[in-house]
This record gives sequence, C-alpha cells and structure tokens, in this order.
Amino acid sequence: MKAADSVKLVDYHCHLDLYPDYEKRFADCGSANVELLAVTTTPKAWPRNKELCARFPHIRVALGLHPQLVGERPNELRIFENYLAETHFVGEVGLDASPRYYASFAEQKRIFQHILRMCAEAGDKILSIHSARSAREVLNCIELSLAGSRSRPVLHWFTGSNADAKRAVELGCYFSVNEQMFASPTIHRMLEVIPPNRLLTETDGPFLQIQNRPAQPGEVGGVVGMLAQALKRSTMQVEELLLNNLVVLERRSE
Repeated sequence: MKAADSVKLVDYHCHLDLYPDYEKRFADCGSANVELLAVTTTPKAWPRNKELCARFPHIRVALGLHPQLVGERPNELRIFENYLAETHFVGEVGLDASPRYYASFAEQKRIFQHILRMCAEAGDKILSIHSARSAREVLNCIELSLAGSRSRPVLHWFTGSNADAKRAVELGCYFSVNEQMFASPTIHRMLEVIPPNRLLTETDGPFLQIQNRPAQPGEVGGVVGMLAQALKRSTMQVEELLLNNLVVLERRSE
C-alpha cells in the first residue's frame, strides 16, 4: 500500500468476526474505502479469519489471545505459538487489571511477556495491545521484552496518564484512537504529548457505541473529525496523515 492510494480511512482495531453477519462484513470491508485491521480474541479463530480476508488486500487479520480470556484459555498459548509465523499482525493481546479480570492478572502478564518475546525474536510483527487499568505494567512489559525490536506496538484505546503516553512514545508505540475516547478530557491532554505521526484511528466495533448502536467496521469519520478539530487541521489533512502513518508503521516492521 502507498499513501497515494485512493483508500482514505483507517480502522486499525475492529472485531469483524464478532458481528452476527461477519462473513458479509469481510466482503463489505474488502470493497470499502478503508484500510482495516481485524483483530481476533482467540487463536482458534485465526484459520477462518485468515481464509476470509485472503481475497481482500485492504484487510489484515491479527492473531490474538485477549487478556480477558486468558483466565479461561491459558493453554491456547500453544495454539498461538503454532500460528505466529503465518502472520505479520498480532492482536488483540495485552493486560486487563479491571476488577472482573484481576484474578488472572499474573497469568495474563506471563502470557503477554511470552508473546512479546516471540514477536521481538520474529522482528516483523505489528501488535494491537489492550491496556485496561494497566498502562504502566503494559509499558514495563514492552520495555523489557520488545524494546529494540523491529516489531511495533500499537496501543489500542489507551487511557494512561500523560507520563505514560510520553513513555510510550519514547518506546516507539503508536496509538489507535476512537470516537468514545473524546468523551473524556484525557485524550486532549494526551494529544499534547503524542506526536501526530504516531496516531491511527479505530472503531473497536462492535464494542464501541456510536449513537446508541454498535460502531460499524470502518466507521471512523467521527473520530477523524474530532482529531481534525483537536489538531487544528482539515479533515482531508488528517485522513492523509493517518494513511501516511499507517504506511510508515507497516514499512518499518517489514
């Protein structure tokens, strides 16, 4: 993909396979005006997702083991290991320290660090990373196990402090932001320390709600407009910025 392509929108974190009509979603997104990263929550979903996206060059599928599922599925790390060589993209992975999932936090951390080490060794991965109530610990893991590698972390729906965001920038992280993040003043503060060339957009569909309904894949027009206002740029300038950021990110990880 080149920045001069006609594709204008970027949805770098969407759960295509969690929509009820997910096979149709792949076909629709494959012909739409969007570059999309379809994340998975379990490595068992990888083969079917890989098959569905094979015909669509603007859809990437990521191999995932979601931290919220680690407590139930720690043994699926072996499946993850078996598939890792097949993909350039990893996600959704990371840590979740919210009360509902904190009992598995030690196991989450063990598995996340193992995944990071494998990605560092491979050196060609882009990771979409979950960090709910665990920004500092996620960054500790990245610094310990991934820093210095050609593999690149993209922090999905990041809600850490400004100090965390600044540290993440220094560690080479990108940030995928969505419309709901702009409901909090946190994102405006973070945008003061995150360079524009580290930004991407996402829907996190179907989990994100837009106008009291699940966000549709590629429905990033709202967040693009919010970024344009925050960055004091035109919508077209932000679209071009995001597409160029994606090109640079994927080129750096090749």
